[in-house]
Amino acid sequence: MTCCESDKPKSNCGVVGIYGHRDAARLAYLGLFALQHRGQESAGIVTSTGEKMHRHVGMGLVADVFADVRSLEKLEGTIAIGHNRYSTTGSSLFVNAQPLLVKCKEGPIALGHNGNLTNAGRLRRELEQKGSIFQTSTDTEVVTHLIARSSAPTLIDKIVDALSQVEGAFSMVLMTLDQLIAARDPHGFRPLNLGRKMGTYVVASETCAFDLIGAEYLREIEPGEVLVIDREGPHSYFLPKKAPRHACIFEYVYFARPDSVIFSDNVDKCRRKLGKNLALEHPVDADIVISVPDSSNTAAIGYSRRTGIKFEIGLIRNHYIGRTFIHPTQALRDFSVRVKFNPVRGVLEGRRVVVIEDSIVRGTTMRQLVTLLRKAGAKEVHVRVSSPPIISPCYYGMDFPTRDELIAANMSVEEIRQFIGADSLEYLSLEGLLGAVPHEKGGYCTACFTGEYPVPPEEGMDKHQLEPEAEDV
Repeated sequence: MTCCESDKPKSNCGVVGIYGHRDAARLAYLGLFALQHRGQESAGIVTSTGEKMHRHVGMGLVADVFADVRSLEKLEGTIAIGHNRYSTTGSSLFVNAQPLLVKCKEGPIALGHNGNLTNAGRLRRELEQKGSIFQTSTDTEVVTHLIARSSAPTLIDKIVDALSQVEGAFSMVLMTLDQLIAARDPHGFRPLNLGRKMGTYVVASETCAFDLIGAEYLREIEPGEVLVIDREGPHSYFLPKKAPRHACIFEYVYFARPDSVIFSDNVDKCRRKLGKNLALEHPVDADIVISVPDSSNTAAIGYSRRTGIKFEIGLIRNHYIGRTFIHPTQALRDFSVRVKFNPVRGVLEGRRVVVIEDSIVRGTTMRQLVTLLRKAGAKEVHVRVSSPPIISPCYYGMDFPTRDELIAANMSVEEIRQFIGADSLEYLSLEGLLGAVPHEKGGYCTACFTGEYPVPPEEGMDKHQLEPEAEDV
């Protein structure tokens, strides 16, 4: 993994579900392509014919996992769920690839999970003491054991019972032999949406998956909702626990694609507002505005339009770097940034440049980018960040570093400016961030910016808190 990749918060996971289509596996496959940005470690699809389930998972990108066309041909059935994974809990191992497929007395159940369960460690220990044997190191497997051990009368009741016992963030797709089930935690941390393509129902983390397969966006699946889709169509149950809405605001800042609708609003619109609010709070006398592509493009346009400073393409991103790119020598510390970004000298030379970035985690990438811009002839480099300083780790499905690794948790803004070598550095305020997103449906989780956690994490919890790791079993 390149240095510049490790300096970004990692996307959590992406899930997709298809009900009632003869090519369900292929639609799920296309949906996973659209959601590839949410997870690149592994991918998988499980299908159901109504009598039998079929599963194919693998490590790597969707195109790699399904490179053999026969892998899709074997996935028969009219119901499918798919999953792209980035490990926020559990190691990056084949055994942890999702969707999981388990058998219980009610029949087979498949499950894919986006999020992070904050009490999974305690629940796992309790289940192991009662005799449960775990095959993976993911928090997702805890849910399958809770379902299997539930004494509730029906399978749907068992699923509701299991989900009522877990805490933290989950947007899940589950599948029985004849049902597609979508569920969100009561806080609604992670996005999940319902769509329809003719007589086919579709569920996905982001609506960009609907666009690719020609499905119509219907609505957001509500926090605490357990939506069951069967022959009678969709019908909803709700978890008994009620909680204030805490949608992850960082989805708007960075994770979600700008062409998606999440939490019932357009990402592009919100991201432009972030840039406009940033311009109102922190204008600067400069010649051009550029973005750090691609996630900052939309905010940079918003900043440019509000200030009247011309937007230019000052950095070209190489999209064809493999995830396992290896540095030729340790001495070339900035090589990973230079292989991913190349400055456009004709645009930058002799100009005062405003660089729009969506977030700064460790600061190492921005430091190298500022150096690149100066070497390309930039007269001044002013960095503007379209989110507040990140001071706390996330426990709800984003892979933020520990507090010790977060530069803003350990340095002042002026110290960070000196570290990255910029002429000036300013962040969007929390008020400016909240003012750019809709509030009709409730509030947001801002824990990474404030340290105020809606659901307290377990003591000592980190992104690999579930032990033992699978390779040590």
